[in-house]
Amino acid sequence: MENKLKRIYIPMTETGFYILFCLQKENHGYNIGQQVKRMTGGELSISPGTMYGTLSKMEKDGLIQFVKEEDKRKFYRITELGNEILELELKRIERLYKNSRGEITGGIDE
Repeated sequence: MENKLKRIYIPMTETGFYILFCLQKENHGYNIGQQVKRMTGGELSISPGTMYGTLSKMEKDGLIQFVKEEDKRKFYRITELGNEILELELKRIERLYKNSRGEITGGIDE
C-alpha cells in the first residue's frame, strides 16, 4: 500500500470511515447517507456535498470503484486497497477502545 494514501486516510474522518464501511456491499450515495443515519442513531448526517466529494476522492485514490448507474444513481463498491485501509482503521479504533478500557498492558502506570 502506498504510504501517501495511508497518511491521507489514517486516521479517517468519521464520515470517511462510514462511507467506506458502507461500501463493503455495492451501494449509492443516498442510501449510504440513510444507512449512516440509522447506524449512528441520527447523530451523523452526511451532506450531499460531503458525500459526493468523498466518493469522488476515494474513487480517484482507488479505494472504491464505480460499478454501475441505475435511475441516475451511481453505485460503488470498496476495492482491495479500500479494504486494506478500512482494516487498518478498524484496528486503530479497536486499539483506542481497548486502551480507553485499560485492556492493553504497557499503559501509563507501567
